[in-house]
Amino acid sequence: MTSITRNLPWFIRDLGVSIVGQECYTSLIENLDVGDVQCIKYSISKGLGIGIVLGGSIMKVPQLLLIVKAKSARGLSLPAYILETLSYAITLAYASRNAFPFSTYGENLFLTLQNLAITVLIIVYAPKSASKPTPIAPALLALLSLPALALIPLSLLALLQLTTLPLSLFSKLPQIRQNHAARSTGQLSAFAVGSQIAGCTARLFTTATEVGDALVSAGFALALVLNIVLGVQLYTYWGSDDVEGRPHAVEMEKTQTQTRVPAYEPAPWQQRAATPPPAQAGRKWARKVD
Repeated sequence: MTSITRNLPWFIRDLGVSIVGQECYTSLIENLDVGDVQCIKYSISKGLGIGIVLGGSIMKVPQLLLIVKAKSARGLSLPAYILETLSYAITLAYASRNAFPFSTYGENLFLTLQNLAITVLIIVYAPKSASKPTPIAPALLALLSLPALALIPLSLLALLQLTTLPLSLFSKLPQIRQNHAARSTGQLSAFAVGSQIAGCTARLFTTATEVGDALVSAGFALALVLNIVLGVQLYTYWGSDDVEGRPHAVEMEKTQTQTRVPAYEPAPWQQRAATPPPAQAGRKWARKVD
């Protein structure tokens, strides 16, 4: 068997080496050493990392489609998305500046871009209310500050990475609180929440295997807990959006029920027979008798 694995085409060999490295490729593929635990863990981590990066490139697409299709961002918290976008961008800058393998953080690039698009849509479809205006100016200021992450010193960036822990917490709390208050998850995508739960779980493994950075691991652990809370809310409030999404229709239905005129019901034939016919007004006619 090893005579086959040691003579695979060059493009397969180069792909394998680029993913797991020369040492693990030789051990697992060419020598078929299934007892090499370290290389097996490393290979699983690489496979999960690549899967997460690919999944992250489309994770928020269903959420975007929901908003565009409904022409509404009902149920989505603007502060939550602002803070989440900042958290993704800081982690992206911190990992890239520390030259971590792209498979351990690449999804943050795609999630940052997708979150930017969702944030813009939330602002565009925000209800126009004079009593409760949408905080557009702070949101735009926060988004415009993201490119500065590539220029700040690495020591300061490490401190910012530490702030992703409270950022993750405060980015989910507004959404969790809004869901609880409305007893509805609005346009929140179940696919996006489920993907984030799976992604955070896998990221804890890949970070521990390939990076070993406690700050990054703590951020993924906290994000996992908060995403699980959102998942529980999605399950609990599932189906309530049909009523919550059409309040005017519900009010109209209640009004029609209250003001509905009862249908006319004719009296039984016995009652009609016993009731004398009403007296006819006007000239009475009688047959002439000779």
